[in-house]
Amino acid sequence: MKRIVILCAALCAVVSLSAQKVVGKGQVSGSFESSSVYYTPDKTVERPDDRFGSNNYLKVDYANGRFSAGVQLNAFLPALVGYENLADGYKFYLASKYVQWKDRNFEILVGDIFDQFGSGLVFRSYEDRQLGVNNSVEGVRAAYNFGRYVSVRGLYGRPRLNTDYSKTWVRGADLVVSLADIMDAPAVNFTLEGSYVNRYQNLNQAPEWMQEVDPSTIDPETGEGLNYLQMEGISPNLNMYSGRVNFGWQGLTVSGEYVHKSKDFFSTGATKGWAAIAELGYNYKTFSVMATFRALDHMATPINQFMNDSRYAIANSINYIPALTRQYTYMLANLNPYQVIATGEMGGQVDLCYSYRSKENRYRYWNFHANFSTFYSLKPFESKKRSLFWRDVNVDVERQWNKKWKSLILYSYQNNMEHEAHVFVGDVTHKFTRKMSLRFELQYLLSGDERSEWTASHSEGDWVAGLVEFNIAPQWSIYAQDMYNIGMTKRHYYNGGFSYTHNRTRVQLSYGRNRAGYICSGGVCRYSPAYTGVNLMLTSSF
Repeated sequence: MKRIVILCAALCAVVSLSAQKVVGKGQVSGSFESSSVYYTPDKTVERPDDRFGSNNYLKVDYANGRFSAGVQLNAFLPALVGYENLADGYKFYLASKYVQWKDRNFEILVGDIFDQFGSGLVFRSYEDRQLGVNNSVEGVRAAYNFGRYVSVRGLYGRPRLNTDYSKTWVRGADLVVSLADIMDAPAVNFTLEGSYVNRYQNLNQAPEWMQEVDPSTIDPETGEGLNYLQMEGISPNLNMYSGRVNFGWQGLTVSGEYVHKSKDFFSTGATKGWAAIAELGYNYKTFSVMATFRALDHMATPINQFMNDSRYAIANSINYIPALTRQYTYMLANLNPYQVIATGEMGGQVDLCYSYRSKENRYRYWNFHANFSTFYSLKPFESKKRSLFWRDVNVDVERQWNKKWKSLILYSYQNNMEHEAHVFVGDVTHKFTRKMSLRFELQYLLSGDERSEWTASHSEGDWVAGLVEFNIAPQWSIYAQDMYNIGMTKRHYYNGGFSYTHNRTRVQLSYGRNRAGYICSGGVCRYSPAYTGVNLMLTSSF
């Protein structure tokens, strides 16, 4: 009952605020998001001790001219299954706050900072509620623009490790020089960029065994010796440097970045790191191609280098290293997503898109899309060959036949260290009226895991999945889906529900059995355990 009262109070606060958007000469805006699950009995799934879980977020911002401020309140009542890293039991706290002044060329922010330098390889602080990540930096950030030619920003503070702040301090600076503006070439985008990030962590936070003197290093005369930290050369200061170049002209884009990282502690010892990324893209009318290559070595950069808790694996990071592979929305295509091997990998992807539009009928068109991604170990193993970590070859064709019918077919061949699969997807949409539509999905995964004794013993075999979705825009959506393992388990993973949208408020109610696996967002994945239950989601903005 206590949890329901808190949820209702938060919702009432949203409704109240939405009725008073103007405060003085300023403007109030915000959002409320709630995801709650009541876990039901299931013979095939272990139910948590607490049958109820709820993650809730209330954000309010105020803006008046060049001044702005905001706060965010989080409540876990308790946290949903799979988000135990956010809170043990019940937790209600101030998740972020800030005060900001923004002029034409100058800005300063005091509070919790969300920012990114370059591609994020050296620094990114962000919140992703789907992943359960909030590594904002509590401190101060200032930025200044010297006209259009040079911009510089710097920050200093302590990063958040989900609900609590760490005892680590981070400082950094980012510089962007626009050579195109300096050379007065408005048709060209040409910039040189660089970043510096420092992480300071007192070595007293290291485990006791790292601080104990190794007897083998004791000098008989002085009686002094070295501990593990000293022998490995681990410093309280970690430094990262990044150099970047970006060039764009008409439909051509070229960019590159190189990162150097000083010695950091890993489970295998203290190691330096580096990363290199290059992108080449071109688009002309309805054709576009993008190729990306990346190599990295020991680039995982934790907030707390001595924390060894898998629950914090995603959130315990200063930088951002997403998987450079196609991100699928279809169930079976995303069954075994690729996860970055931050200790050492190299590879990339190529993405091609082409659209053919009928000149006679704007309701008829073809969209062709092909994607190829592959990653290998950075260094050869005992076989003196680089090991294949991932390969995905996929193609999809979308056809708008007329005003009423649209179809899409997709094929994906996926191969990683443990699984091999051929995924086939058919997606058909029929519009009855301008607002009413019906969509069908049919998917099949053909497993190829019998190639070795190990993969065959760990494989679930073939899968089949389907979805039916009925929409009455812009308010109603009703769906039912099922994912069935026809190989080993013979188990259904079903889900059905509806959503209703009114103005800026959306409510979704569903029930189903969820398979244990990975939930991905932006190329980063979080492991989610299996559960069965009723899910209520509410989002509202004002």
